[in-house]
Amino acid sequence: MSAETGGTANGQDSPLITQMRTEIGEQPQALRATLDGLLPRTGEVAAVAEDTRQVLLIARGTSDNAAVYGSYLLQVHAGRLATLASPSVATTYHSRADLSGILAVALSQSGRTEEIVETLDWARQCGARTVAITNSADSPLADGADLSLVTQAGTEQAVPATKTFITQLAALAVLGIGLGADVDPGELRRVPDEIERMLAGPGDIEGAAADLAGAAGMVVSGRGFAYATALELALKLKEACYLHAMGLSYADLLHGPIAVVDPQTPAIIVAADSGPALDGAVKLARRVTGAGATALAIGGGQELARESSRALPGPLLPEWLAPIGLIVPGQLLTEALARRLGLNPDAPRGLSKVTQTA
Repeated sequence: MSAETGGTANGQDSPLITQMRTEIGEQPQALRATLDGLLPRTGEVAAVAEDTRQVLLIARGTSDNAAVYGSYLLQVHAGRLATLASPSVATTYHSRADLSGILAVALSQSGRTEEIVETLDWARQCGARTVAITNSADSPLADGADLSLVTQAGTEQAVPATKTFITQLAALAVLGIGLGADVDPGELRRVPDEIERMLAGPGDIEGAAADLAGAAGMVVSGRGFAYATALELALKLKEACYLHAMGLSYADLLHGPIAVVDPQTPAIIVAADSGPALDGAVKLARRVTGAGATALAIGGGQELARESSRALPGPLLPEWLAPIGLIVPGQLLTEALARRLGLNPDAPRGLSKVTQTA
């Protein structure tokens, strides 16, 4: 084993300092640059959305998980119905719809995923006003939209998205402010500093990874705003650790899938430290541990930690911004678990940075 590689539990060398870990550490800088560029543009958001009532969010993969956050933000705080699009309606079925009065918002890190570019163009042809959220200013997605909100994540080399995901969340927060969300925009400026604080004291990430290392699968659960984080963490565990990880709202989990949680199948429960969804997260942790299974808390403060087998601290942010910070312990956990399993999280098998859907 060379000095540049770590464990080889499955015969694959994994770097001691991965590109994924480096990019996780670059997130505060990426957030600051993104907010500096986008917060002054809320007036442009309001202008392009004039005479629209509803929002259609178009995305796949990690961007789709970000869109879930946008859906909650716009419905809870901006009073707008916001739904997730089914791109195949446009690209496979070639259906037509009356989208007058709709603001169509497409999210793509690269801005080059053909399905997303085509679906946003379809929405425009159907009468929608269009917004692109992308990390690439010179992309087809940005070129085809009425308004482009370009994130400033910089180049991302690791295949699992980290800083592009949280800068998308920041862009959606700006979108919400532009659409009249009843939130304090000044709170958004605190997020980069809070991410830095979390990175400096993330809790026992390696211990949490050790707890999960023997599991073939797990459930990742959150509700409300934290549901987006649960979905994204489950995706990261699938991508980088090759685990069967189910991302579920705990409301859906209790309708049947809770049966899969047992001593061999842990649950990761994600929650903001405050807000109406916290009580349900605490009750879920109590039920999981009562069944003899491991419950790993991310966030939720002392209330959730007391009912869990192990806890990683979450962000000191209001619920509407908590998902931007809640994913950070999940990213660190994924990277640590991949290394423990002898995997290289930077280059998961079968994946590339830009995914095209037939």
